[in-house]
Amino acid sequence: MLNYFIRRVLYALPILIGVNLLTFMLFFVVNTPDNMARIHLGAKYVTPEAIEKWKVEHGYDRPLLYNAGATGMSKLTDTLFVDKSLALFAFDFGAADDGRDIAREIRHRMWPSLAIALPNFLLGLVAYLSFALVMVFFRASYLDLAGVVLCVALMSVSGLFYIIGGQYLVGKLWHLVPVSGFAPGAEMLKFLLLPVLVGVIGGLGDSSRFYRTLFLEEIHKDYVRTARAKGLSERVVLFRHVLGNAMIPILTGAVVVIPRLFLGSLIVESFFGIPGLGSYTIEAIQAQDFAIVRSMVFLGSVLYIVGLLLTDLSYTLVDPRVRLE
Repeated sequence: MLNYFIRRVLYALPILIGVNLLTFMLFFVVNTPDNMARIHLGAKYVTPEAIEKWKVEHGYDRPLLYNAGATGMSKLTDTLFVDKSLALFAFDFGAADDGRDIAREIRHRMWPSLAIALPNFLLGLVAYLSFALVMVFFRASYLDLAGVVLCVALMSVSGLFYIIGGQYLVGKLWHLVPVSGFAPGAEMLKFLLLPVLVGVIGGLGDSSRFYRTLFLEEIHKDYVRTARAKGLSERVVLFRHVLGNAMIPILTGAVVVIPRLFLGSLIVESFFGIPGLGSYTIEAIQAQDFAIVRSMVFLGSVLYIVGLLLTDLSYTLVDPRVRLE
């Protein structure tokens, strides 16, 4: 197991380094610090002196890769690449353009994102698997057909419709929960109920239809016929054997959503006024705060790779072939 994990980590490191280099190229070569200064200063105040002053204030006045004016190792270390790119590997995100510490903001905002994403993920997974298993249990019947039609109908509707419709129906007409906002402690529940409900319903169509396809592929295999020949009931065959053997693709789709658990949903958090990392990223994009955007891109890459590693490790729990390898 340890050797398997070490190999997966070694495979993941080049991916993270490549993402970091690509991010550096996009933010400092394609979009130069001079362009960042022009965006923040505005057309009326763009002068060479103002651009240089803005770069000095925000730490963008150093060379990209090699500082010829420095001495010793500072020629390589006193550069934008080391300060703005390599520092991310130590989770040193620096300060935003407005002076706030990015790491502190991330630590503060990750909890609202987790508060909405974790129940959305867990309740959604249970709902999607249960609905798919019910459709497969009653396969080739009118109930199965109705379930497929419902899934296709739900898939055909934009996610914004569920958000706006839920806010109008549940919040405006029925006055059951607040339309938007957030509060810590026990008051958090009333603010999270509607976003979680909208998230689960919005993903019911495509996820349940995907899981139904997985189960239908498994149900025609030899081990299912063997289980039936032994006299096992259809319920036991479906919920124990078929579900267990379909766990690999289920885990593949489930574990890789870990970045979304921490980073939040950009659209949901913005529409419901939740001060999480998703809304933090949207605000940074609107404010053209490239330091925050760069940090969030790197953090998302790290979490995605962690999700892939956990996916590979989870395979060893459900597939004996991986353990033997």
